[in-house]
Amino acid sequence: MTIFDISLTISPTLPTWPGDPGIQLELIESMDKGAQANVTRISAGVHIGTHVDAPHHFLNDGRTVEQLPLDVLTGPCYVVQLPDGVEAITSDVLQRTEITPDMKRILFGTRNSHLWARGETRFQTDYVAITEDGAEWLVERGVQLVGVDYLSVAPYEESTPTHEILLKAGIVLVEGLNLSKVMRGFYELYCLPLKIAGSDGAPARAILIQP
Repeated sequence: MTIFDISLTISPTLPTWPGDPGIQLELIESMDKGAQANVTRISAGVHIGTHVDAPHHFLNDGRTVEQLPLDVLTGPCYVVQLPDGVEAITSDVLQRTEITPDMKRILFGTRNSHLWARGETRFQTDYVAITEDGAEWLVERGVQLVGVDYLSVAPYEESTPTHEILLKAGIVLVEGLNLSKVMRGFYELYCLPLKIAGSDGAPARAILIQP
């Protein structure tokens, strides 16, 4: 059995969405300074690193992150590795993939993952994302969970359509994955977001297991 940690490491140098709070980690109690224990405080938005979007994020409908179905966040998944030349995940691109109707959890590896592999600390606006027609293609095929390897499933300046299409269909969205060391194929996904009451999203630890 092989375990792949596909989560990003949360640190102050990790890129965050423009306008969102940056990540701050502060050691407020230090054993080196005589305290009985080390205690760290974190300050950040909920959409940091590897995280899950709740429908409330774009639909404002009260379906918050602690209500997301764990049976969708865990289970068999398929990793699609798209060529570096792919600039957007459109319906045409998806039509040429090996995705079949029985694949309910799909993770997309793209050239985005190279950014995480080399430790890029600046937010990139030209990341590969799912277009509106790509989102409709996924809905039509009954996909239940979609994961991407940058901080949004949607293009930088067109965030709303893709999010709305996927979230209205009940698809669980996992963003900020690092798939740089994962080959295409079948895995078992375990993705557990923090259980934050009333939140539109939450950081998550995500792993893939290959038997």
